[in-house]
Amino acid sequence: MKSHSILIVEDDPDIRKILQYNLSREGFDTRFAATGEEGLDLARTLAPDAVILDLMLPGMDGLEVCKLLKYDARTRNIPVLMLTAKSSETDEIVGLEIGASDYLTKPFNVGVLLARVKNLLKSRTAAAAPASKARLREGEFEMDVEKMEFRVKDRPLFLTKIQFQILRCLMEHPGVVLSRERLVHAIWGQGAFVSDTAVNMHIKSIRRKLGKSGDRIVTVRGFGYRFGGSAG
Repeated sequence: MKSHSILIVEDDPDIRKILQYNLSREGFDTRFAATGEEGLDLARTLAPDAVILDLMLPGMDGLEVCKLLKYDARTRNIPVLMLTAKSSETDEIVGLEIGASDYLTKPFNVGVLLARVKNLLKSRTAAAAPASKARLREGEFEMDVEKMEFRVKDRPLFLTKIQFQILRCLMEHPGVVLSRERLVHAIWGQGAFVSDTAVNMHIKSIRRKLGKSGDRIVTVRGFGYRFGGSAG
């Protein structure tokens, strides 16, 4: 069985050693880059199964690398886990909005990082599965699942893969309250560990992109999220 390949873009040699040791123990094939430019080149050449990307890099920073990965057809479907010493909500939202799948703040727990990486790989596998419905339409929202295209009032709107999957899940169950656990199960796979904060941030990013239409995603406190209607 072919091992999954992980590209680590990190300028701190000590962190690279920690990541290499622990990822190798889990059977992953690791590759490294110390700068954003080098990481971008390796991602395009190697097409890894996932990228662990530091935010603060010399030269081109992690946000710019992530943005370029997501706008390149060769690399846009590679899940990205961002690492950063920053912890503000704004930094996290920016990372998720430009296409990062998950976000982890330094210093990080190695066990949590490994769980997040495995979740990214599960979500990529789940995304490749056949769609239950080819096209969804709810009010001003229209989604072509096969083409990964989304429109609001006939205008195309860019969503990252995780954002697309979350919104798809909600649109497939209009009026139904979906718990965070159910969303995680549907998108990342059964048994996946994804924090409530990560789910909340993805929802917040989707709402920001939807603008005035963002209120179609309703938070039902203590339960989860519902598509359509108003909060009760």
